[in-house]
Amino acid sequence: MRSVALDLGVNEISFCEVAGGAVVLRRTVRSLDSLQDVLGPSSSPARVALEACREAWAVHDKLRDWGHDVLVVDTTRVRQLGVGQHGRKNDRLDAEALARAVERGGVPLAHVLSPHRRAIRHQLAVRRALVETRAQYVTTVRGILRACGHKLATCMTEDFLARLSEAALPAETRQLVGPLVTALEVLNPQIALVDAALEQLCAHEPVIARLTTAPGVGLVVAAAFVSVVDEAKRFRHAHQLASYLGLVPLEDTTGGRDKRRLGAITKQGNAYVRMLLTQAAHTILRHKNKSDDPLRRWADAIAERRGRHIAVVALARRLSGVLWAMWRDGTLYDAQSAAAASAKGLRMQAQSVEQQAQAVKRAAVKARRRQRSVDKGLGAAASTATSRPISTSRRASMN
Repeated sequence: MRSVALDLGVNEISFCEVAGGAVVLRRTVRSLDSLQDVLGPSSSPARVALEACREAWAVHDKLRDWGHDVLVVDTTRVRQLGVGQHGRKNDRLDAEALARAVERGGVPLAHVLSPHRRAIRHQLAVRRALVETRAQYVTTVRGILRACGHKLATCMTEDFLARLSEAALPAETRQLVGPLVTALEVLNPQIALVDAALEQLCAHEPVIARLTTAPGVGLVVAAAFVSVVDEAKRFRHAHQLASYLGLVPLEDTTGGRDKRRLGAITKQGNAYVRMLLTQAAHTILRHKNKSDDPLRRWADAIAERRGRHIAVVALARRLSGVLWAMWRDGTLYDAQSAAAASAKGLRMQAQSVEQQAQAVKRAAVKARRRQRSVDKGLGAAASTATSRPISTSRRASMN
């Protein structure tokens, strides 16, 4: 089988094929379709290597459809293949180094997400952009109001526009924040539409509903976790998953040191899932009933010894292991198992019908709360669509 490598750039693709340790063909093109004569459906089968990147999944699928064996290379280990050797790194040399590695064998592979998990991940990316934009606009409006001598009471982000409309503000202040308010009026319905689409995607993933039985874990956290991990059994134990998510401490114990030296967490891997797990840990620690769950009691004990910040990170790491074990074993969340579990993850234990019913009931409460939020947003979208001409004329009169 032919040994080929592609270096995928934003504007160009570098193609390199080697045989017998020598380069037999090089080419630089603008798109993958320009390589139809050497990689198209009618070409001879090849083993094609390419580094994991944003374009990698789409290129992977097309090359597979064309009949080739595609190797998506783990970018964290390409240096060991000779990429960037001796400080010489460009697209042509990178493609050649990968092609030679394909011929030698032993290419470190990255995991390729399944198509449905990619769809969930893309939907989450859209939702994240909208939610972060809304949060930024709300923060900006609050800052402007404070600078003008006005202060709004705290409220949920979804209720901010209603609270703002009820506030006694001068006309000039409302006109000042008017463009941001208009943008928020558009963002809220769009977020509701994205949430509804995400609900439909997650309805085909039973594991997501099962993971929401864990404390602090809602649909978004569970969906993001599943879309990144993809397959629970590709990790041997919970610590390996925590390392993959960047939730383990940095370590420097080389040089014959007698004492193990640990630092802050590595922050490798998917930053969004790491942030969501940290937020879930904050939610667990903020729960009113301190004796409600063993995870909370465990984190409280760490907070007393080492501070709340370290406790949050430790709880996020522990929670990732709990979710992984639930997924691996096909179980619901069991507080007793969580209390008895080690840092390596939960062991599968028999769960009574009553325990399962309680877990499903907790997940149903989360689902109903989320559905009310989605319905509220969709209602706002409908009302915005019907009242848009009136609001437009009102803004025109203000100007």
